Amino acid sequence: LAFSPRPLVAFLAEMLPSQWAAKLSCGRCGVRSSAFRPRFNAGISSARWRGPRRRGAGRPWYGGAHLEPAGRGEAEGGGGGRARAAERLASGPGKTLRRSVPSQDLVDWRKPLLWQVGYLGEKYDEWVHQPVDRPIRLFHSDFVEALSKTAWYVVFLVWTPVVLYLSWVSYTSLAQGNTRLFSSFTTEYSIPVHKYYFPFIFLLGMFLWSLVEYLIHRFVFHMKPPASNYYLITLHFLLHGQHHKSPFDSSRLVFPPVPASLVVGFFYGVLRLLLPEVLGLSLFVGGLCGYVVYDMMHYYLHYGSPKKGTYLYGLKAYHVKHHFEHQKSGFGISTRFWDYPFRTLIPEETFEKED
Repeated sequence: LAFSPRPLVAFLAEMLPSQWAAKLSCGRCGVRSSAFRPRFNAGISSARWRGPRRRGAGRPWYGGAHLEPAGRGEAEGGGGGRARAAERLASGPGKTLRRSVPSQDLVDWRKPLLWQVGYLGEKYDEWVHQPVDRPIRLFHSDFVEALSKTAWYVVFLVWTPVVLYLSWVSYTSLAQGNTRLFSSFTTEYSIPVHKYYFPFIFLLGMFLWSLVEYLIHRFVFHMKPPASNYYLITLHFLLHGQHHKSPFDSSRLVFPPVPASLVVGFFYGVLRLLLPEVLGLSLFVGGLCGYVVYDMMHYYLHYGSPKKGTYLYGLKAYHVKHHFEHQKSGFGISTRFWDYPFRTLIPEETFEKED
């Protein structure tokens, strides 16, 4: 079988940081690294939604909604600064966008934002949904700041070995034939769990993760903190508000492994209490795999360039809508499935066909 390195090189050039991707330029493979450089520097200019568009050289592909970089006044802070609000896409196709221009910026961009946003009060919700194209600093400490940033491939490198190892442990433990459901209630009617069930339990874990993904995104990440509560506003910005404020900061698109390990440990503890050890572990490892897929998918939806008409193309268009128009709906990221029963699906009529 003939092997062509072109798809692999294209994928790596697409996903790796620009300084690495540039080294992948290869005449034999026909791949130009400039086409994959993740840089976004255009102002908001599109007056109507035209669906996701393929990006040009040196620009991330992110649909028809573009951001204007923070101005000099914003970067320097102070009363003279002015932050451009994100253009709100109209509810119906073909309508023009409206722009909100605050008289001055509300934060000092020279200082970490995490300790400032809590003072915004009633202005926080509007401010956090006015995106800017600039990186965000959260903490004073360089060490803590570094822990809050993560390259996409770190998630894959950290958690994939864990998924593989725990899958092996789960399968070999089930192979011993000692795992039974309801054995704590009755031995006569308990149900044996064979090793052949592991793939199905694993897939069930992935499916349940998609529900957890939806619930966390909707009810935790998109909660509206009370305007009078400094700490809840700060927590919201730390968890998700920063992402909506700076959606193109590639270092903050995936969950850092250190805090992620705390969340992962919590879910493992819950499953360990509710289910037999091996069964809970099998379900958990499927959910952990679902999380890795979700984080990789989320990064790709921001910086990837899926082919028009594909499943990923539709997901990317959907996520763009969530960021720039329907921020109170469209909470599914790796799948739209749960938006249907929870009635938070972005209306199909808002997706205007490309010219």
